[in-house]
Amino acid sequence: MSSDSRFVDLSNSLESVPVLIEQTSSVLTFPQFQYSPDNVQGPGSTLDPSEVTLPGCSCLSHSCSSESCSCLQTHGQAYDSTHTLLHRTHSGFCSPVFECNALCSCGEACSNRVVQRGLTLKLEVYSTEKRGWGVRTLKSIPKGTFVCEYAGEVISFEEARRRQLAQRAEDNNYIIAVREHAGEGSVTETFVDPARVGNVGRFLNHSCQPNLLMQPVRVHSVVPRLALFAGRSIDAREELTFDYSGGYRNRAPAQRDAGTRSETQRDAGTQSETQRDAGTQSETQRDAGTRRDAGTRSETQRDAGTQSETQRDAGTQSENHGVQRKECHCGAKSCVQFLPLDLSIISGKR
Repeated sequence: MSSDSRFVDLSNSLESVPVLIEQTSSVLTFPQFQYSPDNVQGPGSTLDPSEVTLPGCSCLSHSCSSESCSCLQTHGQAYDSTHTLLHRTHSGFCSPVFECNALCSCGEACSNRVVQRGLTLKLEVYSTEKRGWGVRTLKSIPKGTFVCEYAGEVISFEEARRRQLAQRAEDNNYIIAVREHAGEGSVTETFVDPARVGNVGRFLNHSCQPNLLMQPVRVHSVVPRLALFAGRSIDAREELTFDYSGGYRNRAPAQRDAGTRSETQRDAGTQSETQRDAGTQSETQRDAGTRRDAGTRSETQRDAGTQSETQRDAGTQSENHGVQRKECHCGAKSCVQFLPLDLSIISGKR
């Protein structure tokens, strides 16, 4: 914890590492929400994210190996021995990640237990120059390192639509939709909203050239955790960002125009897909308009009329459903000028 009395632990000791935030700001109002390190069951959801529903392995070793672990044999190896995320993309789609869980016999030091360990990095929520609240790292982060989750209430499609329709133009939208395609016509949707209950992930700003990538990860439950990993090496005190459209591989502005839906766009009202069939490909596409796993797609869009924790310029009026387009102030050379926009939740079209 910082010895500077201006800073407090935003997580109220719920995280193993304090999440620092300045108590007073002459620019921004201190955020009001309930901090939760993990997803919680919200209105309309029939699944409890805390319920253990996935089978476990019977490994008795210090750390599981693909030669003997049923988890790794079924779902593949996601991390190396240093808990670094491996490259798991095929034909533009990301493979699903399943960690060892509470029913597994392996130890807590198993290399297939990463996201479940929770926050281990020193992060700070701070007031940015143009984009309201943002998050930066206080120490350098190697590529492939787990940074934090995007945790919140897991809600139904109907509740997500109700909340978006009730939003005012000046309100921020935090809802991310994950759509997982596993086989012909098989689509599973998960909607996460950290507006009322959430963690440090709710303060992450959008960038058209982000340094974080989102990967749906399953641990104890079939409900995916939206984990954010370092897509490249990140310097100390650098702002942490991800692409609200769900993408990571940067594309030319012309190819990422705001009207397009990335397989994983996570702009306001956005859907994020993350196919979650165990032996199939789970997609977590997160480049606007791109997909990343062969056969199945995982989308993660956060929705466009929506403002990230603070890219909240009034923007221009979108002709779609009267939604305002929000200007993007990420400053990237490949910036498309507007935050990602997906109207699927508001329009009711799934």
